[in-house]
Amino acid sequence: MYAVFKRELFSFLSSMVAYITIGIFLLVSGLLLWFFPDTSILDYGYADLAGFFSLVPYLFMFLIPAITMRSFAEERREGTYELLITKPITLWQIIFAKYLASLVLVLFALIPTLIYYYSISKLGFPEGNIDSGAVIGSYIGLFLLGAAFTSIGIFSSALTKNQVIAFVICAGLCAFAFLGFDYTSQIISLQNVEVLISNLGINQHYNSMSRGVLDTRDLIYFITFSSMFLLFTKIIAGGKR
Repeated sequence: MYAVFKRELFSFLSSMVAYITIGIFLLVSGLLLWFFPDTSILDYGYADLAGFFSLVPYLFMFLIPAITMRSFAEERREGTYELLITKPITLWQIIFAKYLASLVLVLFALIPTLIYYYSISKLGFPEGNIDSGAVIGSYIGLFLLGAAFTSIGIFSSALTKNQVIAFVICAGLCAFAFLGFDYTSQIISLQNVEVLISNLGINQHYNSMSRGVLDTRDLIYFITFSSMFLLFTKIIAGGKR
């Protein structure tokens, strides 16, 4: 499993796609946070990263599909998938190795954004006037959101040999998982049903963690969500195998 993980990770890092994708993510998030008037933290007037954490999920809808689209699609297009499954390794190990490699790249994209926390902490009056607990909780929520989207990306890549199609499927599923249930709940007028449908979506659980509240129900939700899509990936990849 480690060999597949290392191969997958170095395959990403040896291509320009990973660097360009992460670079665009950091550039756009930096512009939105510091320069664009409607979202700039400098115009907001408070030492708070709430705006950043509300914008990143939408950037993830493009970043993560770009990272994961080649996971299985590239293997099947080049014919190396057949060689891979003949190795003494289980299908679960292959899926999990690819999942972890993609998740590490998402983590690489998030680490440089810690400079935003440091900068805002220094700019606060008095210096350090920022809710560090809320920021930590938000980063945990953001990582779990990335893990959920990555599981969708791995599943989407297993559906097709075409990377572009895998990207589009992943972006669409991520958008629906994050926003679709909220929009659906607004259509239904029954309050109890509305709350139930809304809680099925990622947005409700992510917003809860973005406030710095670490609830075990939210943790269980994200773990279950990611596990479910990895199971779907096994069913798809196992069928093609």
